[in-house]
Amino acid sequence: MKAHNKWLTAPLAAGLSAALLSGCGTEQGGGSEGSGSGVRVGMSDEILATDPAAGYDPGSWLLFNNVFQSLLAFPKGGSEPEPEAAEECEFSAGSKVYTCTLRDGLTFSNGNKLTSEDVKFSFERALKIADPSGPAPLLSTIATIETPDERTVVFRLKVPDATFPSKIASGAGSIVDHRDYPADALRTDGKATGSGPYKLDSFSDTEATFSANAGYKGNAKPKNGAVTLKLYRGDRSALSKALTDGDIDVAYRGLSADDIAALENSATTADKGIEVVQGSSAEVQHLVFNLKDPVVGKLGVRKAIAHLVDREALVENVYKSTATPLYSIVPAGIAGHNTAFFDTYGTPDTAKAKKALRSAGITSKVKLTLWSTPSRYGPATDQELKAIAEQLNASGLFDADVKSVAYDQYEKDIAAGKYGVYVKGWVPDYPDADNFTGPFFGKGNVLGNRYENATITGTLLPETAAAPDRAATADEYGQLQDLVAEELPLLPLWQGKQYAVARDDVTGLEWTLDASTVFRFWEIRKG
Repeated sequence: MKAHNKWLTAPLAAGLSAALLSGCGTEQGGGSEGSGSGVRVGMSDEILATDPAAGYDPGSWLLFNNVFQSLLAFPKGGSEPEPEAAEECEFSAGSKVYTCTLRDGLTFSNGNKLTSEDVKFSFERALKIADPSGPAPLLSTIATIETPDERTVVFRLKVPDATFPSKIASGAGSIVDHRDYPADALRTDGKATGSGPYKLDSFSDTEATFSANAGYKGNAKPKNGAVTLKLYRGDRSALSKALTDGDIDVAYRGLSADDIAALENSATTADKGIEVVQGSSAEVQHLVFNLKDPVVGKLGVRKAIAHLVDREALVENVYKSTATPLYSIVPAGIAGHNTAFFDTYGTPDTAKAKKALRSAGITSKVKLTLWSTPSRYGPATDQELKAIAEQLNASGLFDADVKSVAYDQYEKDIAAGKYGVYVKGWVPDYPDADNFTGPFFGKGNVLGNRYENATITGTLLPETAAAPDRAATADEYGQLQDLVAEELPLLPLWQGKQYAVARDDVTGLEWTLDASTVFRFWEIRKG
């Protein structure tokens, strides 16, 4: 499975549950749909695609989630998908057949009728195009799609896949008008035709404008009439200045840890009419080990590193507490989470690290290079890896340094097996333990670390994927996490928090920051 564009871009993104600092920005009441003032939102991410068959990055999915409908969608504050373009959906044949009935009277923003033909077309198109930066891997369990009538869609799956509803509730499930999109090529005019709560009115490298879609039929109730999304393309300083200068109403994704900490701790933030909204996050970052590497290919070396890394110091000193320590591959707040790495390695312990090395027959200092790429994971990444190198060296057991390269070269070198230790982050596609395990293990995994475990790939992943009752998979996911903690193909570092910073006349942001990673334009009200 290939999902490289969903890698984390900064430690300040998708959230699990929103808790407002100082009680700011809370929605106090309803209002007529789409009647509120326009809202100006800024972020440092780019929107890499307006065509759902191509986009698999956070910026593109933000656009997809507001402009296109999926058969199902995640409700605000919830992680179980509910019908959206569909009236109802259900499994049969042991999670191998999934049937959906569409709402009556659905139309696209151009006035064309939306039928089962469009749904079939949208999924088959994404699979056929199979763009390397697109979401086709999430749809790979689809065998065939049938449309017995205009409102019925039947998905026949290759294998039982109880996570299929969550997959198609994501941006990967966006429904496009078959009359406006080529079946075997991407749309290249920068326009979008969907049936979601908003229409895309204009799009450029620096700005996208949206207006409420009067013909929309679904669960969303827009609390504003328009959204202007300003794109600062990695320039975090410009994003911060735009907020303080009043050029935008909301800064979402991209403020640095220092910016957030300064705003949280400033006594004058409220006086400036700025409020900070915080939510926990399902985004994670790992230190990844290449198991074919001559140094970290040795389990004793990996165990020594696991005994020395101080996560508490990293999140406090490097990320200014805008993240929390992570001790497993499934983050806190996701069903199936445990603390396997804490249970196995505990708090930093030099004596245990030394014992691990000596047990592996290693008596001299271990020379090691940690590889970083701040162009993808943010400027704090270099600082973080330098801090880890210092922790390792302080033990007297390692001689570690850090090298930093551009992202394109970084990915090529990982694929070629040139790095022994490197950093990877992950943005979830959907809030299920499957999305933190399935992509990471087995042949062709997105970590590129040459790790395979037959129990995980042959038994645990197929069994958990087929279980309709997701809560019933806790034991299997616990076993999987314990295996990973023992074999150490990676070392979890931290789990992010999500922040949005807004002018004090903006409300509703608490409903845009949850486990689904959906930033819901329709929940935001200004004035």
